[in-house]
Amino acid sequence: MKRRDFIKNASFLTAGTMFTPLFLQQTLGKNTDPFEGKRVVIIQFSGGNDGLNTIVPYLDDLYHKARPTLSFKESEVFKLDNDLGINGNMKGIAELYDKGYVSVINNVGYPNPNRSHFRSMDIWHTASDSNEYIQTGWLGRYLDSYCKSVDSVIEYDNTLSLALKGANMKGVAVDQPYTFYNSLKVDQFDKLAKGASKETLDENNKGYLYKTLAEASQSAEYIYEKSRIYKSDVHFPNSYLGKSLKSISELIKSGIHTKVFYATMGGFDTHVNQKNSQNRLLKDYSDSVAAFVKELEKSGNFDDTIIMTFSEFGRRVAQNASQGTDHGAANNVFLIGKNLKSKGIVNENPDLFNLHQGDLIYSVDFRSIYADLLDNWLNVSSSEILSKKINTLRLV
Repeated sequence: MKRRDFIKNASFLTAGTMFTPLFLQQTLGKNTDPFEGKRVVIIQFSGGNDGLNTIVPYLDDLYHKARPTLSFKESEVFKLDNDLGINGNMKGIAELYDKGYVSVINNVGYPNPNRSHFRSMDIWHTASDSNEYIQTGWLGRYLDSYCKSVDSVIEYDNTLSLALKGANMKGVAVDQPYTFYNSLKVDQFDKLAKGASKETLDENNKGYLYKTLAEASQSAEYIYEKSRIYKSDVHFPNSYLGKSLKSISELIKSGIHTKVFYATMGGFDTHVNQKNSQNRLLKDYSDSVAAFVKELEKSGNFDDTIIMTFSEFGRRVAQNASQGTDHGAANNVFLIGKNLKSKGIVNENPDLFNLHQGDLIYSVDFRSIYADLLDNWLNVSSSEILSKKINTLRLV
């Protein structure tokens, strides 16, 4: 096949499943050693989740004054510590909190916050300063420096987030293992992938394309075969996040060597009629994570897993005229695990008296959480990956 025709026909990649190339070892998919080490599961709330109606300062008069119709009463939350409560739709997370499995970090953000979804998410994905533009993600740089095989990072989505893109190596995005595998079994591509010899890969004209196809085909086959080993009998919500976390739990039980899993949940841009839509989303999140933890405990994998949940920014303290909230700044981050070093409410409550242009002021740089996960959980050098020394909170 001519290079031009290959590129033209490769448009099938955008129809349901998209992959990015991984530069793999020759032993790809043949490693049968048991998984060793620890793993991180990251859940991204896209759209800017309203942290004040997630972890609720239900006794703060300023909260109720700023949100006359959106605020939650004491009877509508599960009480935590420090006069804070968790949204009453998040029973599953509340129960995990009571077990000592949850850390809540308040007021997380970065200097000179940006209220654009795209720019703020890029900052979180790349771990950059607000005036700094980086083309690689923090997990992509982790891949570049410390990983060599396909089973390092998997994102459950049909496109790959910037967070997982390195300079030399990229994670793999897969909506469902079978879809990913089946999309690469079109006859002409299957034959090309299987016929990609060393000599073929050395050809200047077609080498990179053959290499990309061969690696993607091997990635798809490896993930698909692992996905068939174990099927969970725990009930998960029949939602996109529920299905993603169920698939991740099954891959973990199968023994896949993945260090980082990444999942996304959208719909949090609640400018209008926020309460019902956010409540529904948070219930789905809570039920899905509770089922995920139940499965990990059942399979004996919870000890070695940390779940982190974040959003690109929080919302304004005051509600708007449309029964919603607009783009804000600092927010809360959740860490969920069995052996957390800091449990419960980790730091001070949101300060609703001292605001900046109507927004909460950050006191915890989000990169300190990344540094903690890298240094103290994945056991790699955060200063190398983040290109600076960041003080950690020692949460894990």
